[in-house]
Amino acid sequence: MRMPRRPRLLVPVAITLVAIVILFFVFAGVFTDWLWFDSIGYTSVFSTMLVTQLLLFVFGALLMGGIVGGNILIAFRSRPLFGIGMFGGSSQGADRYRAALDPHRKMIFIVGLAVLGLFTGSSTAGQWKTWLLFINGMPFGQTDPLFKYDVSFFMFTYPFIRMVLNFLFTAVIISVVAAAIVHYLYGGFRLQSPGVHATRAARVHLSVLVGLFVLLKAVAYWVDRYGLVFSDRGKVFGASYTDVNAVLPAKSILAIIALICAILFFAGVVRPGGMLPGVGLGLLVLSAVLVGGVYPVLVEQFQVKPNQQSKEREFIDRNIQATRSAYGVASAEVTAYGAKTQGTQQEIQSEVSTIPGVRLLDPTVLPPTYEQLQQIKGYYQFPDQLDVDRYKIDGVSRDTVVAVREIGRPPDRNWINDHLVYTHGFGFVASPGSKTDPQGKPDFLVKDIPPTNGLGQFEPRIYFGEHSPDYSIVGGANKELDFPEQSSNGQGSGQVNTTYTGKGGVAIGNFFTRMLYAGKYGETNLLLSSAINDKSRILYNRDPRDRVQQVAPFLTLDGDPYPAIVNGRILWIVDGYTMSEDYPYAERRSFGDMTRDTSTDRLLTPQQPRDQINYIRNSVKATVDAYDGTVSLYAWDEKDPLLQTWQKAFGGVIKPKSQISPQLMEHLRYPEDLFKVQRDILGQYHVTNADAFYGGQDFWKVPEDPASSKTKQPPYYVTLRMPNETDPRFSLTTTMVPNARDNLAAFMAVDATGGADTKIRILQLPSETTIPGPKQAQNAFDTKAASVLNDLRIGGTTETLNGNLLTLPFGGGLLYVQPVYVQPKVQNSARYPTLFRVLVMFGNDVGVGNTLKDALDQVFGQSAQTPANPTTPDQPTTPTGVTPDLTSAINNAQKAYDDGQEAIKKGDFAAYGEAQKRLAEALKELEAALGKGTGTPSATPSATPSPNPSAAAAATPAASPTPSPTPSS
Repeated sequence: MRMPRRPRLLVPVAITLVAIVILFFVFAGVFTDWLWFDSIGYTSVFSTMLVTQLLLFVFGALLMGGIVGGNILIAFRSRPLFGIGMFGGSSQGADRYRAALDPHRKMIFIVGLAVLGLFTGSSTAGQWKTWLLFINGMPFGQTDPLFKYDVSFFMFTYPFIRMVLNFLFTAVIISVVAAAIVHYLYGGFRLQSPGVHATRAARVHLSVLVGLFVLLKAVAYWVDRYGLVFSDRGKVFGASYTDVNAVLPAKSILAIIALICAILFFAGVVRPGGMLPGVGLGLLVLSAVLVGGVYPVLVEQFQVKPNQQSKEREFIDRNIQATRSAYGVASAEVTAYGAKTQGTQQEIQSEVSTIPGVRLLDPTVLPPTYEQLQQIKGYYQFPDQLDVDRYKIDGVSRDTVVAVREIGRPPDRNWINDHLVYTHGFGFVASPGSKTDPQGKPDFLVKDIPPTNGLGQFEPRIYFGEHSPDYSIVGGANKELDFPEQSSNGQGSGQVNTTYTGKGGVAIGNFFTRMLYAGKYGETNLLLSSAINDKSRILYNRDPRDRVQQVAPFLTLDGDPYPAIVNGRILWIVDGYTMSEDYPYAERRSFGDMTRDTSTDRLLTPQQPRDQINYIRNSVKATVDAYDGTVSLYAWDEKDPLLQTWQKAFGGVIKPKSQISPQLMEHLRYPEDLFKVQRDILGQYHVTNADAFYGGQDFWKVPEDPASSKTKQPPYYVTLRMPNETDPRFSLTTTMVPNARDNLAAFMAVDATGGADTKIRILQLPSETTIPGPKQAQNAFDTKAASVLNDLRIGGTTETLNGNLLTLPFGGGLLYVQPVYVQPKVQNSARYPTLFRVLVMFGNDVGVGNTLKDALDQVFGQSAQTPANPTTPDQPTTPTGVTPDLTSAINNAQKAYDDGQEAIKKGDFAAYGEAQKRLAEALKELEAALGKGTGTPSATPSATPSPNPSAAAAATPAASPTPSPTPSS
């Protein structure tokens, strides 16, 4: 039956409309991407990627289509004219399939090749990095020890050869299958007893294709020889004794045998019969099993295993040298360190001047404190983990805890508020890491809205940040919220508006551009809103990591961008890595596993991909302007051949290191993810003797975080002085413990302000010592300071939080320093922690004090005299005296709490509710009393102090516990 005329016309119309819609969205995506790259001046990156991918797509699709399509046509045109009966009868199955497919063969042919070309082209285009590395590869100037080729061959050429071979293997296999199907359908061969009967044309065609496959196999066997530098057969990664002495000659022999077998298949073209191809195929299979499989196993079992240490010594040494070079730790300096447990007064006096500047504010604990004290309005937010930078305060460089106040969720969610009004954050917040106010709260250098100028004047608006909206329309007729306006009494009374004047974003004034972005975001308001005019701009791709990743797709980025004030602007600083898995002989490990620790498990920083790598360099420092989104890339490790290769591929998108301004240089630091990778590698590869490495008894591991028994302790930024150095340096540090024990094995640090060639310094402790590791130190703190810490938990109304456990070289030994915070125990969104105690440990001696000086005095005696002025940035300040009102408020709070607990035991819920009300009132009295008094006396481990009124400083009006609802019976 034929369809009526009108429905037959509707089908192509509907298909055309669907195609137009699809093409529109594809065009909108591509063109808006070009507009975005154009807005930040990186169209060369976009064009290089687009042109490369298009060419690879077209080339791959056409080549695959040509090979497979050509073989299908050869099979079809060589079909027998009377094929259905030439083998003694027709094949009903083939006849039936041919009858069904033959009328549509042209359409099936075209559609099939189109689908094949689409998948092949997409796969080939996805290999654009391999292609660009191949054609732009720069030499390393280093050769591998086995083949004596430059390392660039294995990094750039070998992956490309493997890609080409995989493509050709796929094309030949598909061609064999497709040609066999066509020959079968059109009578080229039949499956009949006693075997397969084929026409000469079919036999010749298929013999040539199989011969080409075997020829490719011969080439693959030869190329596989070079892949032995990536073998994991032996004790370590890289070619082992068995690989070099058995597998390598076996691959060469197999390549020759495969070449002979290919010739035998080609000989089948001129000599009828299947004997020669059969002999060739049997020879290939047999040799692959015996030569390629059994022989290496025998060598491994009977030569290597009984003498593995001596046999593998040379190859272990190759692995050690390559791994240390590939991960940038070849210059790591290991120093034997006695790690004294007691120091002389002279040693203590020489060291103590560096201790008061130790950072005590923990960037992972303080976000709620920043949120409560500096959020200002509910639609602002701070990150889940703050950052540590350094600034000059009173002429001295100090560790500083910093964050930016970003825009969050508008109080009333609608399209206008989300995208036109609440467009940006406002302000930069910074506090010295070693100083607090009398209540244990951060002593802010920069705070409030508008921000104070403790670090100079700067542009405070944050249009580009880690938590910015997905897109915002700025610069048009709409008035954006700039910041909340405060009245003279400190209460909010309105808002100050602004209009964006920066160069960031894409102009969206004309209708065509608005239509494209309406399609991109599926939002008709972009077309209909009267607030959008010819001055409007759309901001998107606003996360600093996303922006850098877009303009530098060849980089892997550090998980922790951080803000800094540079030349009156807030800049996000992002570290970029060049990485590879193709460095010969170097150990391969998962990047995600090596960088995983407490911060990633708690989702405070992004988890990195689990890609296997064996080469990494911090080759690029990138910045993103928080106001206009400008992205700048600077070459940091200009000697890196991988970076040089990408620079050659993408032209001048990366600026030379010489263009980094002195002001920016002051805030560049050694990146955290790189250090995590290097400490993971140095856990084994600090051992450089092959025999000792084989034994493995001196291997280390990263200790577990004392706060969590399942994840690794993160490294810490802190200013310290390493032994034999005169000045303290801003450093990135970590500890290491033996593989099967918890005592300390080594302390590792790197100058975080140094250049790309900065070396890691390792203080290795004697193996016979039992210096406590981080977990053991935490246990000592919890045990020996239990009475003092319990006192901070006023009747269960407050709780203590342990800050980062810092380890510092001190007096010929190692000093542990840990801040302790107090916060209300009541679960509410307004509570926040404040610093109340400092714990120190040297050897087995533990000190607990209101200040770092107090704690040091308990461990070292009065010889540890730090500067006496408690208000300098050198030490945290805490209260020192008790007022009568404060004591009365504490007693009232304690009694109310005790009465409530007693009422719960008796089941008197009415009395419990009354006690909770009195507890809330008592805590308010504490707040008022704290305004008059100055704090609490010092506490020592040897004396249990009276209930600590200062702990109640954490219970500000916002943090005061509310009366609990009366429980139901």
